[in-house]
Amino acid sequence: MVQTISKLLGALIAVLLLYIVPAAQAAERQEDISGLNTYHSTVRFVDMVRTKGYITPTMYNDFMRDLELTGNIYEVDLEHMHKKYVPDYADAAKPDSFLGNYETVYDGYYNPQILPVLFPDNQQPKSDQPRRYTLMAGDYFTVRLHNTNRTPADLYKSWLLGGADSGKPAVTASYGGMVLNEDY
Repeated sequence: MVQTISKLLGALIAVLLLYIVPAAQAAERQEDISGLNTYHSTVRFVDMVRTKGYITPTMYNDFMRDLELTGNIYEVDLEHMHKKYVPDYADAAKPDSFLGNYETVYDGYYNPQILPVLFPDNQQPKSDQPRRYTLMAGDYFTVRLHNTNRTPADLYKSWLLGGADSGKPAVTASYGGMVLNEDY
């Protein structure tokens, strides 16, 4: 009886070591590759926006298509920080109380403001000028994203570790910088 249990336990450990652990490691490597591809796609998209000074529906769709190729589903957050100068007054109600200097402030624009410009409710062609989201030189543009699905590596980890789920996204990327040009 004890010998049978030990043989069964030995066979179970052999299956675990020969099949499951290598499959889990391969899934983890695939997750790493997805992370690298996601980061490179994000860098390419952000650098294109920073260089051109605008986003077109085609640019955004190409970026989203590149992300889909990783096999994951992503939540993508776009952030545009528009730089502007506000005059400094001793009393804001009195225009003649100007102190002679300006304060730099940034207005933030995010997905709810950017995506309706790219994808309006009307049937304008993708190449129409009104469907471009334009930025100015000196503004900042950043993309942050993370996967929302469970990757195969997550499934293996939760199975091997007894259902422990960290709840943190497996694939994340964040990249941004100052807009350099304004091509129109």
